[in-house]
Amino acid sequence: MTTADPSAVPSSAAAEGGTAPRRSRVGELVFAGLVIALGVFALVGSFGIKVPVGNRVGPTVFPIVVSVLLLVAGTAVLIGVLRGRLGAGEESEDIDPNARTDWWALVKISAIVVGHLLIVDYVGWAPAAALLFGGVAWVLGAKRWWMGFVIGVVVALVVAVVFGELLGLSLPRGPLMAWLGYIFP
Repeated sequence: MTTADPSAVPSSAAAEGGTAPRRSRVGELVFAGLVIALGVFALVGSFGIKVPVGNRVGPTVFPIVVSVLLLVAGTAVLIGVLRGRLGAGEESEDIDPNARTDWWALVKISAIVVGHLLIVDYVGWAPAAALLFGGVAWVLGAKRWWMGFVIGVVVALVVAVVFGELLGLSLPRGPLMAWLGYIFP
């Protein structure tokens, strides 16, 4: 029979009644389950991609590789957690554990996202994305609120040109971006 060393300092998990490792274990099990589920979802979805006849390497190769990596990583995390190997807790120096959630900011950001979804078909993707970016920067307390809108316009234009015009993705131009039709017919 061994006795505990009275000079040993109890860990924070032991001081809290052992709840910290259990919470960490449950969180890591949920994470592993979500990664495995995402891998299965991506793998099933990758077989639904239509492959042109005659292609040796089709558009399904990358999704299948990513799916397999997700499945392997999720399974490795799951096995590790079940064997008792938990991740180390973070030392969160910048986080105030007593800070309250700013629900009003969450409501504002949710309204901005819903507004973006409602106006994107009418004004186009780039202006709606610029308003989304600038609005969220403003709600989160940007010191120069107008800079968020300027950066949003620049980023949205670059994304609209690269992804919408050069790569051919279907981002709605809208009336404000109709001039892109003259550059990229």
